[in-house]
Parts: sequence; C-alpha cells; structure tokens
Amino acid sequence: MTSFAGSAGSARSVRSTDTLTRDALAVLQPGFTGTTAPDWLLRRIGEGLASVGLFGRNVAGPAQLAALTDRMRAEREDLLVAIDEEGGDVTRLEVRGGSSFPGNHALGAVDDTALTREVAREIGRRLAGCGINLNWAPSADVNSNPANPVIGVRSFGADPHLVARHTAAYVEGLQSTGVAACTKHFPGHGDTAVDSHHDLPRIAADLATLHQRELVPFRAAIAAGTRAVMSAHILLPALDADRPATLSPAALHGLLRAPAAEGGLGFDGLIVTDGMEMQAISATYGLERGSVLALAAGADALCVGGGLADEDTVLRLRDALVRAVHEGALPESRLADAAARVRALARWTRNASAGEGAAPGIGLTAARRALRLTADGPYEPLTAPAYVAAFTPLANIAVGDDTPWGVAAELARLLPGTETTTCTARSAAAAGPAALIDGLLTAAGDRRVVAVVRDVHRHSWMADALSTLLAARPDTAVVEMGVPQAPPRGAPHIATHGAARVCGRAAAEILTGLREPSSGE
Repeated sequence: MTSFAGSAGSARSVRSTDTLTRDALAVLQPGFTGTTAPDWLLRRIGEGLASVGLFGRNVAGPAQLAALTDRMRAEREDLLVAIDEEGGDVTRLEVRGGSSFPGNHALGAVDDTALTREVAREIGRRLAGCGINLNWAPSADVNSNPANPVIGVRSFGADPHLVARHTAAYVEGLQSTGVAACTKHFPGHGDTAVDSHHDLPRIAADLATLHQRELVPFRAAIAAGTRAVMSAHILLPALDADRPATLSPAALHGLLRAPAAEGGLGFDGLIVTDGMEMQAISATYGLERGSVLALAAGADALCVGGGLADEDTVLRLRDALVRAVHEGALPESRLADAAARVRALARWTRNASAGEGAAPGIGLTAARRALRLTADGPYEPLTAPAYVAAFTPLANIAVGDDTPWGVAAELARLLPGTETTTCTARSAAAAGPAALIDGLLTAAGDRRVVAVVRDVHRHSWMADALSTLLAARPDTAVVEMGVPQAPPRGAPHIATHGAARVCGRAAAEILTGLREPSSGE
C-alpha cells in the first residue's frame, strides 16, 4: 500500500480519487458470463460496484440463482441485482423453457388491472425468491406503429390510457414484493420501425403528440411510485435534434426530471440507460464517450453487459468516467449524485417488505383469458395427431432465439404423434410459396394442419405462404402469437397476444378441447 508522507492536500487528493473510483463503479450495471460469479466481479463489488445485471446465460434454475446472488451479496449486502423479466416473450428466468406468464399485450387484451397487478406480483415474488431486487420492466411503450420490430407484444397496446393503467398496475404489483420496477423505454419506443439494438431509431412526433401519447404511461408509472426509469436510444428531433434520449439533457434532465410546473414529469428516482453497447449508441458515439455523455445528461446507472460481459469493459468505463471528471467533461457532483441514487435504491430494496401469497397458476389463467377465437361456425376440436407448420420470423435481440415458442410442444403433449416443421423467410424465398406449401402438405398427409404465425402483418413472405396454405387446405387452424393486426383467417383463428409457453398451452387447449388444471387451480 502506498505511504502518504506528503502534505494534507495530497492526501485529500488521493481520497478524492478513491471516492471518484468508487462512484464510477457504483453507476455501472455490468453483466458477466457463466452461472457462478467470477472472481473479477466479486473483487469489483468489494471495490464499490453496486449493481450487477443478469441475463439468460446466467440462469440455470431458482436454486442456482439464489446461490449466485447470495455469493455476490457476501461481498456487498446492499447490492442491486437486476434482470430483464418482463414475462411473455422476454424472459430470463425461464429462457430455455418459455415463460409461465403471458406478456403485456395479453394483459392489455384482457384489460383487467387487478389481473395485471397479480401477474406482476407473482413475477416479483419469484424474482425476490432468487435474490433479484431490480426488474428492467415493465415496458410502458405505446405500440402506435404496427411495423415496430422490437416492441410489439411487449406493449400493453396502442391506446395510451390502456397502457398507462396497466403500467401503473404492473409497477404496483411488482414493487409490493420488494422488487424495484424500472419502467421503460423513456420517452417511448413504440412509434419506431427500427430496432435500436441495430441502429438509431428516429421518431418524428411533435411535442404535443409526445405528451398526449408516449408520455402518458410514464406519468402513470411515476404516480404509481416506480423506483426507476430506463431511457431509450431513440432520436426525437422535437425534443433534441442532435442526441438520442439516453444522451440528451433535454430528455433526461429537462423532461423526465423537471417538475410538472416546468413541463416535466418530476421523476426523482433512478434513471437507468438501455444497453450502452447497443449499436444506436456504441456505433455512433463509442462506448466510453457515450457513457460519459449519458451520465452528464442525467442518467444514473449505465446498463452494459448484454453483449459486453467482461472485466475489461467494467475497467474501461470506470476509468473513462474518472478521466472525464478530471478533464471537466463530467461534473464530479453529477457523478456523486448518480452514485447516491444507485445506493438509495439499494437501501429501498433492503427495507421493502417481501410479497406473500403465492399465485402459481395466475399466468395460465391470464393466458386463457387473453385468447381471442374467431371462427365462421362451430369448431371441431382436434382429436388426432396434427401437423404444425411454424412460420418463424427472425427473433429480435431483446427476445433472443434461445426461448422456444409456438404450440407444437403443447399439442404433442395432448395429442402424441403430433409433428412440426419450421418455415422461415429463407426457406420461403428458396422454394417459393407454392413449392413450400406443397412440400408441407405432402409431409402432413391427411393430418389436420395448424399454422402458427407471429406478426403476420409485418412479414409478406409469411402472409403469402399462409394464403397459399389456406387456399389448398381451408380447414387449417391458424394461431397468431404476435400482434393480431392482420384480419383473422383460418378454421379457426386464435389470437394469443404473445408467444409465451403459457400462451401456447392455452391455444392447445382450445384446439383440442382438452383442459388440464394448472398449478394452483
């Protein structure tokens, strides 16, 4: 250890540097690889790292997760452990099996805020049981653009007021378990046709539209007491012509933080960024510069770890923030304030009461209530093995391609002998719709065909293939597991409003007329 025999002034300088380093670590929310905590992560937690983000790659099961979080908290008792557990399509707890809960779009379709509150409470109870105390959810985005490639069924719907009341209910249910909500993606990612994982989306809405549409659910979330808000990497020229919201003082300090009397939302909790390694930020500004700009703009915690999950990333960002303070690019008081907000949220989670009253069957109950069946006449349930054609789009990064979806597994469980085939944009382009469907029907033989689609309105190849299939086999049942924007077709057509495992089970029950009791029923 270095000896300080110099002046009191030099000692103060060293102490200040140590404080800066701890504050710089405190504002990071990094990830790591593996299902156990690496030594470097434990060491950095001991040095001041106050948050850690978990992803599907870190999850093997509840007991493993609890052991993992216990080990990390042995280094720091008030550690924030965050995860992206929206329910529905975006699940990390059940990344390899599919979620036990339908997502937001299904809950919005039911439009029962008590149900949404209960689903969120059960999600929170399961997270708390694993030692997780910050959930990067709910999505408060208004899905006003049907072509949106990244939100879709992650939104409660297209009506701002419906989204607002369910966002508030979700926040209340989740936080009743002692797990902090992080409402996202401020100021609203719903009116985009670009995925910010890949590029910088631009929203052309004026300020009046923003206040009447995108901001309505965020006001509701703040009124409901959301402890955190996540910023979006989107450019809104009406708000800031140059910088995306995550890097914009006008968006974070001037809109989200400012009091209502000054036209702001008056939020005083933790502002978390979306993943800083996403191309919308890193490809334009670079990881280090983007992180400094985000803190300077008003963000408090930098989420990084979905794509970059190593010690070098943590050290690069720590050093970049300290250097920015020394060079005057980041006020020391701003870094200190951000670190204090992180620690304050950690204290809240320690003092909050854990939720009680498990409701293990609530997810399936909600999925069943969200189903919408359209049929020209009485539907004859399947009684023999079926042939499932899954028309599968490319998964967006938020959902990932590790999580299974569809109805084939549930149908095969209810009707042994059921088989499935997968059709993609590539296979459709290679064969053409006619040849693709001819091959499918040859494989199906005399079995009933069940076509499973996802956002058919966004994929012309899928719509063409489905039309060809229905022309050849009008008795094909169609299950839409995305946003049911296209007119219903099929005998029958079932809209699940999401692709979670429980949505597939609920659809299989309708297709077969076989309903098994769920856990808790």
